[in-house]
Amino acid sequence: MNYYLILGHPTKDSFNGQICSAYEKKLISLGHNVRRVNIIDLGMDLNLSLNPSEKNKKIILKEQENITWADEIIFFYPLWWGNVPALLKGYIDNVFQPGFAYKYHKNDQGWDKLLKGKTVRIFSTCDAPAWFTTLVYHNSDFTTFKYALCWFTGMKLKCAKRIGKVYLQNNDQRQQIIENILKKIK
Repeated sequence: MNYYLILGHPTKDSFNGQICSAYEKKLISLGHNVRRVNIIDLGMDLNLSLNPSEKNKKIILKEQENITWADEIIFFYPLWWGNVPALLKGYIDNVFQPGFAYKYHKNDQGWDKLLKGKTVRIFSTCDAPAWFTTLVYHNSDFTTFKYALCWFTGMKLKCAKRIGKVYLQNNDQRQQIIENILKKIK
């Protein structure tokens, strides 16, 4: 299978980055094809524009090629202020554009879901307990992924994993969390 890993944390050696790196190594060790992007490295202007620069156009096309190539897309990011970081939101706004991710019909209110057949996994960290983000924020980030991104474009959300109380975890506990995640990869 082809996997595309997307790190939406601005610090590559963050806990999100560590999870992403371990996941990447495990997939490769199992013989899968893996590509990865650290959004912070793209140098992309994350503000959506009707007239993007030539540099942004090239970045967007390359990212769309990677998503087209992938069977499964895996997002790694922290929950900030009840949702995804601006870095990841800007990436989604720019990359999952009309004509690539979906296409409206000319004569009715329908649309074509252009990313059918792809699956998505999410690994989201937060400092709050996971139950708190469910109770208070209603998992707003997961809801956005499930309906606004996946359902609207034809992708299927396969897994959404919240890792809570990160700031309370020491290195050994964080390593155990990573190992538990890796055990489920086939």
